Amino acid sequence: MHARFDELRTRLAEIHDLAKAAEILRWDEQVMMPPRGAAARAEQLATLNRVTHDRFTSPEIGRLLDDLAPFEEQHDFDSFEASLIRVTRRDWEKERKVPSDLRASMSRTATLGYATWVEARRTDDFSRFLPALREALELKRQYVACFDGDYDEPYDALLDDYEPGMKTAEVRETFEYLKEHQAPLVKEVVSHAGTPDQPTREFPVERQKEFELDVVRRFGFDPDSWRLDPTVHPFERNGSLQDIRITTRYFPTNLDGLFATMHEFGHGLYEHQVDPQLERTPLASGVSLAMHESQSRMWENLVGRSLPFWRFAFPRLAQLFPDAVAGEDAESWYREVNAVEPSLIRVEADEATYNLHIILRFELEQELLAGSFPLEQLQEEWDRRMWEYLGIEVPDAARGVLQDMHWSIGAVGYFSTYALGNLISAQIWAKVTDDLPDLDDRFEQGEFGALAAWLRENVHRHGRKFTPLETLERATGATRIDPEPYVRYLRRKLGDIYGLPVVGSR
Repeated sequence: MHARFDELRTRLAEIHDLAKAAEILRWDEQVMMPPRGAAARAEQLATLNRVTHDRFTSPEIGRLLDDLAPFEEQHDFDSFEASLIRVTRRDWEKERKVPSDLRASMSRTATLGYATWVEARRTDDFSRFLPALREALELKRQYVACFDGDYDEPYDALLDDYEPGMKTAEVRETFEYLKEHQAPLVKEVVSHAGTPDQPTREFPVERQKEFELDVVRRFGFDPDSWRLDPTVHPFERNGSLQDIRITTRYFPTNLDGLFATMHEFGHGLYEHQVDPQLERTPLASGVSLAMHESQSRMWENLVGRSLPFWRFAFPRLAQLFPDAVAGEDAESWYREVNAVEPSLIRVEADEATYNLHIILRFELEQELLAGSFPLEQLQEEWDRRMWEYLGIEVPDAARGVLQDMHWSIGAVGYFSTYALGNLISAQIWAKVTDDLPDLDDRFEQGEFGALAAWLRENVHRHGRKFTPLETLERATGATRIDPEPYVRYLRRKLGDIYGLPVVGSR
C-alpha cells in the first residue's frame, strides 16, 4: 500500500503545484497585470488548466485509487491517507467527465471575460459585457451536460463545485426561510428607524491603509507570509499556506474598504491555518465555499462590527481621522457601522440586507442557466428584483448588474455560498462564545489570538479531510446548515441597537 500511496501523493503534489501556479497568475491578472496582457494571459492559463486537467484525470490516477480502495474502506477519515484517497476519488470522478478542451475554454473565457467586465463596468455599458456573458453561460451549459443524469437538477452540478454535496432544493428551502423571517426584520427596522443620515466625511486613503494594517496585524496578518493590495473587486488567493494574498479597495468618503479587508483576511486565515502536513495535496484548502464564507463573514461582521472591537479600535480611528469622527464615541460609531439601510452594492450591504442580495443572484443564476428570458433583459430583471426585494431603484449598470465579477469568470453557482456562510458563522459563533466566554473582554484589549487559535483547532487545520457537514458537526455538533441561529443573532443585535421587541425567530 505504501508504495502505491506514495506514488499517488507524488502525482498529486505536482498537480497541486500547477494549480497554485495558475492561482498566482490569476492574482497577478487582477492586481498587477497591464490590461493589454489579458489575451496572452488567457492562453497561458488555458494551457496550465489543460495540462493540470490531463494529469489529474489520467487513467493512472484512477488505477492508483482502485488499488488503494481497500485501505480507504478499512479506515475512518481521521486518517490522512483515507481522507486523501476519498477526496481525490470524488474530485477525479467528477473532473474526468469534463473534456480537456472544455476546461481550457472555460479558463480562457474567464480571463478574457474578466477584462471585458472591468471595461464594461468602468464605462457603465452592459451591452459591452453581453457577448462575454453569453459565451460564459454557453460553456457552463456544456459543463452541466457532462454530468447528465448525475444530479437532480442542472444547477446542482454547479453548486456542487463550490459546496460539495449541497442540493439546489436545500438552498431554495433555506432561502425561503430567510425571505420569510429576515425580510420582515429589515422592514421592521427601516419602519422603526427610518433611513439613517450619512454625513459627508473624508477618510484619506493613505491613513485608511495604515489603520487597516493595524487591524489585520492584530488579527494575525504576518507580512512575511501575507500581502494586501488594492484591486477592482476584493478577493483572496494563495500560492501556498505561507503565501496568502488578500486584496481590498478604498473609498475616500467612507471606510467600507476596511470591512472588505477584514472579510478577505478571514479567507486568508482559513488557508493559512490548514495543517502544514496537508500541503501539496488536494486536502490543503478550505473544505467548501460556504465554510470559507463563514470565516470571512465572521471576521468582517461578528468581530469587525462588534461593540467590543470598536471599544478597542475607535481611539486609533479618532487619532487618524479626527475631523471625520468628531463628536463620535465607540458606542455611537458601533451603531453607525451597523445601520440598516437597503443599498445598491452587495459587498457594502449591512448584515440585515446582505442575504437578500444573495437570494436575488441565486434565483437569477438558475434562470440564466435555463434561458428563462433573453439575456438582453438581464439588466431589466436585475433592476426589477432590486426594487422587489430591497425597495431600491438602480441608477446604472455599474452599480447594478455589473457590480460583481463572478459571472465574468464563469463562477455560476458561487453566490449562494455567501449567504450559507452567514448562517454557518452564527452556528460556529455560538460554540466559540460558549468555549471562550471572555471573548468580548479579549477584543476590548485588542487580543484576537484566542479566536484564531480556536478556529485553527476546530475548523481550519482539517482542510478538506472531512466533508463540509462533517466539518460543521465536528466544530459545533450541528448536522445541517440551520438559518435560525443567524436570524436570532440579527434580531438580538438589531433589537439592542434599535429598541425592537425581542421575539423568537420561529
